[in-house]
Amino acid sequence: MQTPIAVAVIGAGHAGIEAALASARMGVETALFTISLDAIANLPCNPSIGGTAKGHLVYEIDALGGEMGRAADAVTLQSRTLNLGKGAAVHSKRVQADRRGYHRYMKRVLEQTPHLHLIQAEITDILTKNGRVSGVRTRLGEIFPCKAAIVAAGTYLESRIFVGDAHYESGPDGFLPARGLSASLAEHGVRLMRFKTGTPARIHRRSVDFAKLELQPGEQNPLPYSYHTGEDYLEGKEQIPCHIVYTNAETHRVIRENIRRSALFGGHIHGTGPRYCPSIEDKITRFADKERHQLFLEPVGADTDELYLQGFSTSLPTDVQHAMLHTLKGFERAEIMRYAYAIEYDCCDPTQLALTLEFRALKGLYGAGQFNGTSGYEEAAAQGLLAGINAARQVQGKDAVILPRATSYIGTLVDDLVTKGTREPYRMMTSRSEYRLLLRQDNADERLTPLGFEIGLVDGARHAAFLAKQAHIRTEIARLSSTYCSPARANPLLSEWGLATVATGVSLAELLRRPDITYQMLAALDDTRPALTRAEAASVEVRIKYEGYINRQASEVLRQARLESKPLPSDLDYTAVTGLRIEAAQKLSAQKPLTVGQASRISGVSPADISVLLIYLGIR
Repeated sequence: MQTPIAVAVIGAGHAGIEAALASARMGVETALFTISLDAIANLPCNPSIGGTAKGHLVYEIDALGGEMGRAADAVTLQSRTLNLGKGAAVHSKRVQADRRGYHRYMKRVLEQTPHLHLIQAEITDILTKNGRVSGVRTRLGEIFPCKAAIVAAGTYLESRIFVGDAHYESGPDGFLPARGLSASLAEHGVRLMRFKTGTPARIHRRSVDFAKLELQPGEQNPLPYSYHTGEDYLEGKEQIPCHIVYTNAETHRVIRENIRRSALFGGHIHGTGPRYCPSIEDKITRFADKERHQLFLEPVGADTDELYLQGFSTSLPTDVQHAMLHTLKGFERAEIMRYAYAIEYDCCDPTQLALTLEFRALKGLYGAGQFNGTSGYEEAAAQGLLAGINAARQVQGKDAVILPRATSYIGTLVDDLVTKGTREPYRMMTSRSEYRLLLRQDNADERLTPLGFEIGLVDGARHAAFLAKQAHIRTEIARLSSTYCSPARANPLLSEWGLATVATGVSLAELLRRPDITYQMLAALDDTRPALTRAEAASVEVRIKYEGYINRQASEVLRQARLESKPLPSDLDYTAVTGLRIEAAQKLSAQKPLTVGQASRISGVSPADISVLLIYLGIR
């Protein structure tokens, strides 16, 4: 006999996992459906979690009570913080993850979560009644009644693999594709698009001459992603190194001579590929003036000899894959264990979604992850978490959760998708946020943990620890601002450090604002320093160093909040607004923005159109 469920999650990739865990942890009976239990939490592309802006998303997922950060910590092979030579806003953590370890970790968490039912079954139909979701049907004909469904199908919908002239129906890594669900969604009015992504070949470790490669070690004593992971968990842990290699003139010659044999350039692929993660043949064509391209050789796991060559994605035929691989220094005798391929799949036009990730035209149907037109594990997990929260709250009769752009990269991601849409796989980058100095990795918990506690995904113990951490940071900033050091005490050290001396007493906070002085260096001048955790110390340093910039950006948020707080009537007839351009009226009618602020970000709506709207509605 079936266990009654309220929320059905379709797909057990990174979006589906976070959606199902959030819903179940909020006390809602949830079923997570997957074509194969062996595909749970698969990392079909690069075996890593995080990266520029993506690391921010992982911290935010953890701050809200999600699982990705904790899982990544548990299976870390190497950890690095990117962009340390730049400002704190763009510092981004990235870890090499053990691919099979990540799968095992997530599968076990799902199996042990109360209210969560893990089922190997392919969903082929969304069932509705009176304009809302009423259930899902499997390929075997079994019907599961439910009140909400979340489509997190990844790259499986009607997916096809391409390698040169060869192409066939398949999901990533040889798993079965999802057949039929696209047709069911289309019958319910969901507009679908066709996107493409790809992956490079996997290389056998024994066939690589590492002496010819550039070593890329991990950082010493990195901080973990998750609050639940001890701060010193990775301290002293042996990390597996990565390596760097470059393409060369011979590599480019081989690719150019065979370019028409690529599925991408041969006309076989019709889906749109990712702009920021192109295939190597696409790079060679688009950046013809570049003499070389950097590639990263990364471990796939601790107990396997498979290596991943990041940056060498291709849809060229197998003989060309061998030829171009052997042109790389150190890869002259490289053995391919898995061939590179491109994959084409169905996804939805995300402008059909509300900021809650629910389809506006079908109550109870939500989209998350690559199904919404994004690329990347982290973008998927972030959307899954939000969709799971809102599906559960809808079942519980509670108000939906909407994350404003100014609060998080998750909010920025969702707002971009829903308001602007995308014509290619969307990738999160720090440049996409106008508030990136406020949305740093170090303050993700400050921004989102109170909300996670309110929702019910952050428990009381974690919330108490969070409050204590924030109190420690505030107290230390105040102490540094009021603790002064005389020239006689400060100048000897400043001279030793090669820095300008001071003529009068100076506060420790003023010294810390200098670019060349760190919080750790100040310990030599600070006899009353309290014992802070490394995470607390890092936040203190960033907040003091960037105080002026942070305050200015916070003021901009308050100014923009005026437009974000002005609601637009859901039944407003934009065609009747005198002075509003036809294009703007059409775009506004189609997307029905909730606020004036959201309307201002819709492509095709100008500042003049917003002025007309404000006047028409009498908004000052």
